[in-house]
Amino acid sequence: MALVSDGAFVRDEWRRLADEESLPGSGKVIVSLGRLPAALDDARLGAVGVYVANTTDPKALAPFFGRLALIDIAFPAFTDGRGFSLARLLRREGFSGELRASGKLTPDQYLHAIGGGFDRIEIPDELAAHHGEANWAKARDARSLSYQRGIPGGASILERRRKGVA
Repeated sequence: MALVSDGAFVRDEWRRLADEESLPGSGKVIVSLGRLPAALDDARLGAVGVYVANTTDPKALAPFFGRLALIDIAFPAFTDGRGFSLARLLRREGFSGELRASGKLTPDQYLHAIGGGFDRIEIPDELAAHHGEANWAKARDARSLSYQRGIPGGASILERRRKGVA
């Protein structure tokens, strides 16, 4: 899997654990929602993240926000945008940690993901090879201004108007 951050492929410092894998003695781990309470109680871990379906209720995660460093939302298909909605809801509920989109996403969806609150995107290796790092960087720079908050380039168009910076 390739990890896209700020339009570039970066090294992933997190390890995603399968449910049958035991918790390591240290490091940053991503676990399923069912394993989350046990992982958060393990003092040996440096940081804990959770991998969730795009249908997860944000209120189920809210009690853990203070202890969660990352929420990884699944995107099972190019055409399934429910993860974008979930990201917005998680940010509205108060999650301030890293939000990661994982799965079948393309550079065309990059600005929408950032505008919805995502920090990073994890894509399968075959998509990374097909689209290439240059296309992700180009997608990031496709617009300098937007009505959405979170798009690279500073304040949104509305925020700039309110401040008198056309």
